[in-house]
Amino acid sequence: AGGLYCPAQRKGALIHFAARRAMDIEGLGDKLVVQLVDAGLVHSPADLYGLSIETLAGLERMGEKSAQNLAAAIEKSKQTTLNRFIFALGIRNVGEATARDLAKHFGALDGIMAADAEALQAVSDVGPVVAESLAAFFAEAHNREVIASLRAAGVSWPEGEPMAAGAQVLAGKTLVLTGTLPTLKRDDAKAMIEAAGGKVAGSVSKKTDFVVAGEEAGSKLEKALELGVPVLTEAELIKLLEEGEKA
Repeated sequence: AGGLYCPAQRKGALIHFAARRAMDIEGLGDKLVVQLVDAGLVHSPADLYGLSIETLAGLERMGEKSAQNLAAAIEKSKQTTLNRFIFALGIRNVGEATARDLAKHFGALDGIMAADAEALQAVSDVGPVVAESLAAFFAEAHNREVIASLRAAGVSWPEGEPMAAGAQVLAGKTLVLTGTLPTLKRDDAKAMIEAAGGKVAGSVSKKTDFVVAGEEAGSKLEKALELGVPVLTEAELIKLLEEGEKA
């Protein structure tokens, strides 16, 4: 759980932090990171934002022009997005997709930092292992200090509201898929339903809230009609989910 701390990991953590899909600091390659760490100029990602053009120009193979370009890239990287920032922190088991889900669910970094493992598991695709990694990372005083220093250095991103419970348009609902849907694969339809808070069951019963029927829907559709369960087409399902997102 050393995260951004241990010297051996420091170079790797900084290389990850500067990567194109993380903070996207153009020109800050592996060799440069190694030089900065070995020279004792950078201990944590926050130190990158305190480097002057003079300091950078003094590095091996760095001219005045390259130093100016790198300083400009570091400055530009201050404007980022919450999901890129979370990904850039290099939290174990947290890839780009998870970072996006966390940003969308909580809206703000403080909410993620304050969440316990249970609250984190309410995020789609966050299981016990990922929740534990996140909680452990943010419980580490050093990691919190680095984040505070990054914010103090001017690293910022737009924040939104946490996802309202209302956005979970299918919360507590059980759906059954039957037949072949015109455009969605069954796994994709299932993922969309689960992301909206719904469950997908294998068989129709009185407890089923909706049946989504495609081509050649068989006995499940008959049973739904018999029990009076509402039947949706794929298009109706998508419309329902889109309206929920706007809510």
